[in-house]
Amino acid sequence: MYPEDRVLVGVINRKRDLEHARHDHWYRIPRGRAEKGIHAEYLAFYLSRAFGEENGAVHYYARRTGHELVRRRDLLPEEPKHRRANALYYKIQLGELRRKVPPILNPTRRPVVFIYTTWDRFIAAKQIGDLYSDADYFVDRVFYALRNAGIPAERLWEAERLSDDGGAQVRVLCEHGEVIATTARSTEDRLHLPAESGPDTIRQVVAEIRARIAKLGGPLSVPIPLEQ
Repeated sequence: MYPEDRVLVGVINRKRDLEHARHDHWYRIPRGRAEKGIHAEYLAFYLSRAFGEENGAVHYYARRTGHELVRRRDLLPEEPKHRRANALYYKIQLGELRRKVPPILNPTRRPVVFIYTTWDRFIAAKQIGDLYSDADYFVDRVFYALRNAGIPAERLWEAERLSDDGGAQVRVLCEHGEVIATTARSTEDRLHLPAESGPDTIRQVVAEIRARIAKLGGPLSVPIPLEQ
């Protein structure tokens, strides 16, 4: 388990689906439903009102071990006449189902469909709102774009900066200084990350970060953690 491991939180509405996750070690997602993709190291499960006292919280998670694309009728042969029987689903293969202690509650009844978060946020979360913010999500995308380009970067989540200027940030240590990009207000030495997080914006921001890195002699080969 690493802090940057990806966690996808999905919803379970039926007790039989939880039993499939627990005993048969799989969870189904309709193809095209999880619009940001299904790739994550872990899956976690938000239980709906069918679960009595466990209703409205994330109580379980499991490591993702693989996936395959299958028709619903093959996943659930006992429901051959279902209106989506021929629809394609991702069958996400799971390891052992584990309890999240404490569970992640949803006191404000925030709608939950799919939530993309990271292991460090997931394991520390007590409420659904702790899993993500727009600022954190954008920083996450920039961080992975830099990492995929071979640039070592560090991130700091918005919630961890409440005593400072707020916002989330990415930092790259360079040979002759550092490059910081933040969702909070920008200063002369910090690049502002706008709220809009589309692909074009990410490419533009990453290009600007890389240009600043080059001016500072390139990145250090070993990243140093941000101060907490």
